[in-house]
Amino acid sequence: MKTILITGAGSGIGRAAAIELSTKQDIRLILNGRNEAPLKETWGQMEHSERHILLASDISKKKTFSADFKALKPESLNLCGVFANAGIGGVNAYGDEDRWQQILDINLTGTYQTIMEALPYLKASDEEYKNIVITSSCLARFGVPNYTAYCTSKAGLLGLTKALAVELAHDKIKVNALAPGWIETEMARAGIQNLADRSGSTYEEALQEQMAFVPAGKMGQPEEVARLVSFIMTNEETSFTGQTFDINNGAFMN
Repeated sequence: MKTILITGAGSGIGRAAAIELSTKQDIRLILNGRNEAPLKETWGQMEHSERHILLASDISKKKTFSADFKALKPESLNLCGVFANAGIGGVNAYGDEDRWQQILDINLTGTYQTIMEALPYLKASDEEYKNIVITSSCLARFGVPNYTAYCTSKAGLLGLTKALAVELAHDKIKVNALAPGWIETEMARAGIQNLADRSGSTYEEALQEQMAFVPAGKMGQPEEVARLVSFIMTNEETSFTGQTFDINNGAFMN
């Protein structure tokens, strides 16, 4: 049986990907998040729930995450995929309460640490092709005021994707990134509310203002991103690596 690690599996895109991949007969999932309760909620919605594993551990805490991950005995699990999806959003501002370091520690450094911990087991897998999929953001493509840490962390993930794709190609490990636009998740709703609060408008007014910049005029759904993750992870195509998939209803066209 093939095993895939999903970080940020307690909500949003990570939860949707876990539910989607659990429908596959030959896949076991390791569900990671900082808190166990949301992971259990995800687990309760999955098929073949008895085969999946919960890993409540903070990816930004290197020593703790490493110990918790190794306690699962990953050498016995045929790890063939990592969906490095965990991240936090929100604004930051320079000063004593600046969230810069927290956002980079989780979004960028935490993703790097996750992949590095998993890498020896990916290389040891007997699957012909292995996969790393990294959740970046369309905010890696263009700037947004007051989101300096978030934009920086997500842009850094695109550099990480390209470097690892070259580095790991001979190991038949494909490395690709997703750059979602507005996806209907708790994080997105919080972002819209923040914009509303800053402008003194209502949530609906802020939402409509943002959708005016999106050619398709709508948010995407987590399930749509999940199906793309599944497509990549199941190796229906094996010739793309180092790529960024812009799934954003036309908000950015490369």
